[in-house]
Amino acid sequence: MKKKIRFSVQNLPASNDDVRTQKVLPNKFVQAIGHFVFLQHIHSQKQKLNGYEGAAGTKPHPHRGVAILTYIIAGGVEHVDSLGNHVKLNAGGVHWTNAGRGVIYDEAVSSEFRHTSPDISVIRFWINLPASRKTERPGYFPFQSDEIPKRELSDDAGWIKILLGEYEKARAKIPCNSKEFLYHIHLKAGKLFSILTHRAIDYAAFLPTNKAVINDMEFQAGRLVVFTTYGEIIELYNSSETVIDIILFGGEPCNEPIVAEGNFVMNTQHEITQAYNDFYDGKYGQINSNNRNHK
Repeated sequence: MKKKIRFSVQNLPASNDDVRTQKVLPNKFVQAIGHFVFLQHIHSQKQKLNGYEGAAGTKPHPHRGVAILTYIIAGGVEHVDSLGNHVKLNAGGVHWTNAGRGVIYDEAVSSEFRHTSPDISVIRFWINLPASRKTERPGYFPFQSDEIPKRELSDDAGWIKILLGEYEKARAKIPCNSKEFLYHIHLKAGKLFSILTHRAIDYAAFLPTNKAVINDMEFQAGRLVVFTTYGEIIELYNSSETVIDIILFGGEPCNEPIVAEGNFVMNTQHEITQAYNDFYDGKYGQINSNNRNHK
């Protein structure tokens, strides 16, 4: 039996200089899907960027209590942090930052992609760390496209990349804490893909740039579709004449309190206060101005 759909939602993107940034999670219906507490999609079809800051850019800022996964569907993203890392990755790559007890970082579309790649599509997740790991030493790992496990779908339907978790004995290199999974499904025109689910796991699908039919209901690009625990099968169908991309993710429901403020995700308000105090005391380090190409 196909899983019932609990709700779907689409937040309007914020636009700046032909760049669209859409915050998908949290939203008015749900705070988290499994341990995923934040989802942002950055997309630009016409680049009008100056220098390093751009479509996926913010400004150097602190994080604590989460792991940050930035997946580049199209374009390229440059990462810099207070641990001394400075890495550029192109389409298919993943920046993985375990903020642990505190890190300062920044990521932005690499300046060369202003001209060479008219389409930018970047997915950014925050994954809530268990309480026992929120005070660990922070770390960063880059993964090139060819390091992400990939499986061809049956009936020449397309392919699936396993960014987190496992699928048909293919296991992602990125570490998991709560059986979370994250798949990028690339589905050809007129093709169907279905997956068997588990009752104890949260499931959601996000459509970054194309519409799709999910369990017999059509959803437009930009929508987040969240499933109930009722039913077992998620069926994805591409009714269009071009290939589409679908992000399918989820994991075990979080059984710890979630207190989020700014870029800090902790278990209590006292821990949030301590996170701010440690930041103001300089315990997160700083980004070396000689190790970056910001404006």
